[in-house]
Amino acid sequence: MAETQPLELSEERTFTYRLCAGLVQVLSKVLFRPSVVGAENIPLEGPVIIAPIHRSNVDFALTLFISKRKVFFMAKDSLFRVPLLGPLIAHLGAFPIRRGAADRESMAHSEAVLRQGHALVLFPEGTRKEGLAVAPLHDGAMFVAARTGAKVVPVGIGGSDRAMPKGAKLPRPLKITIVVGAPIDPPSSEGRVTRSALSAKSEELRAALEKVYLQSLRG
Repeated sequence: MAETQPLELSEERTFTYRLCAGLVQVLSKVLFRPSVVGAENIPLEGPVIIAPIHRSNVDFALTLFISKRKVFFMAKDSLFRVPLLGPLIAHLGAFPIRRGAADRESMAHSEAVLRQGHALVLFPEGTRKEGLAVAPLHDGAMFVAARTGAKVVPVGIGGSDRAMPKGAKLPRPLKITIVVGAPIDPPSSEGRVTRSALSAKSEELRAALEKVYLQSLRG
């Protein structure tokens, strides 16, 4: 767990945070005119995993401000060495994860965030995917939820794949709709959570994520 100690996990909305967040929000509104349905489904306190569909690199920017809470997310450590970008994402709540690092490290970082009662953005599909269907998920999101007691909130983002598809260097203006589903309770049991319980909850999340994604595409 020593890996998690340097993380800055303050929920304080500093002047720099408000400035950076304001810039990203303005750009997002100008480019994507996002409408959000169901934002009230994100708990206002306590540990929560915000679990969006992942179809585009702009999904991060569209997910950061659907809640009144400051949210945290992991980003490749190389991004923190990029002038301007590094300080920007750090102020917005990003914490570093080494490229190629073991899943154990990313899980430790995620648990550190949630054990302090914060909100964490975690893409349950992992990398960007394509298509309307959500493939079976790995148990990572529900494993972390089980260990921290965090609820998991599925989020559909309709249109981001057209706004900035794979290979595009810049986004194009396009209306985007975001649908936030009802929170899912973490797996639980009297003893250690079984693999079958994790798998069942991961399937529940997969179905919920596909549902809100299809809803978001209908606008």
